[in-house]
Amino acid sequence: MRTDVVDGYQLDRGFHIFLDSYPEARRALDCDALALAPFYAGALVRTREGAGDPPRWQRVADPARHPVDALLTLLPSNTVGDALDKLRVGLLRLASLLSPPYAFLTAPETSSLARLRGLGFSERMLDTFWRPFLGGIFFDRRLGVSDRLLSFVMRSLATGSNCLPAAGIGAVSQQLASGLPLRLGAAVSELRAAEGGWRLALAGGSAVSARRAVVVAADGPAAARLLRPLLGDEADPGLAAQAAPAPGVGTVCLYFSAPAGAPSREPILYLNGVAGEGLVNNACFPSTVSPAYAPPGGGDLVSASLIGVPEGALSPATPEGAAALAAAVRAELAAWFGLSAAEAAGWRHLATYVIPFAQPSQAPPTCLERPVRLAPGLFVCGDHREAATLDGALRSGRRAAEAALAELAA
Repeated sequence: MRTDVVDGYQLDRGFHIFLDSYPEARRALDCDALALAPFYAGALVRTREGAGDPPRWQRVADPARHPVDALLTLLPSNTVGDALDKLRVGLLRLASLLSPPYAFLTAPETSSLARLRGLGFSERMLDTFWRPFLGGIFFDRRLGVSDRLLSFVMRSLATGSNCLPAAGIGAVSQQLASGLPLRLGAAVSELRAAEGGWRLALAGGSAVSARRAVVVAADGPAAARLLRPLLGDEADPGLAAQAAPAPGVGTVCLYFSAPAGAPSREPILYLNGVAGEGLVNNACFPSTVSPAYAPPGGGDLVSASLIGVPEGALSPATPEGAAALAAAVRAELAAWFGLSAAEAAGWRHLATYVIPFAQPSQAPPTCLERPVRLAPGLFVCGDHREAATLDGALRSGRRAAEAALAELAA
């Protein structure tokens, strides 16, 4: 969770949203100090009625926070699902509140798609809303992620708000690090047992020794690379899964500056509900949510997120492909928001963040509470130990710290 500053714009490395209802986050962080600014509780969905019809924006709203807007979505003119679909969303929201926050960890599971179809949602609602909405969270428009995660997300949205910290999402990790004796920016290339403890080889040739305990707090593939030579696959099947050829899902996030400003001052998320059309899954204007994301007088910040990493002519792996991708996304957003050619040309590309491993795979069957103690003196934490959310990563970190402290005190 990092934020760069480019020409006065705050660019989160990948599109991040902070849910202020996450129980572990509220336990670990000073949320007031983050100066959280909320999104509108809902979204504008880009839809197309027929093959020859022009696309248009239609609203989806949380009935508890925006009751009038929610009632208007029941009108026949709003075709993001039908009235029964909107009722089913409310029932799903209500059902998510009937159990404790982490009861979902061990609940019976199926895929999110199977769960939503079992609840009776129409294919129209699945295509126009659930695929881009959950796709933006789990980077999977096929909705293959476990419905355990669907339950947790719905509960979190029902009890809190999507927010952005005033200083960017990097303020979360900075707050956790503040006041601790940390050595940052030191990549660990190898972990091995040493007399009386552990030895960590660092990139560049230096090393660090640990007398009694090591906590490997890393993404799944990095944790597997460091730990499997010591433990083998038998010690923790979860590490073997993280080392598989395709262990997770990826995304690309592009940022632009919009000198003329956003098309609306509404702090809302825009979803692409037109199945199979275009590159962008979701977009927003972070500076309409938290003005600190853009410099004074500099125009608004534009964020656009893709699911997966494009290949071929639009591959960001080459300078030519990266430039072509930025041009294609700018043109697509210009069509979304009805910009003229001159207005679109004014949208300056600020950065592209390619994140091939954004989350571990969370398709069933899942184990969302993996052990954090792997051997005497050896602990691990990360979103591959729990639900792959900010809250899950924090919760796994606390469990690892508690396990290490208990062993050291024994």
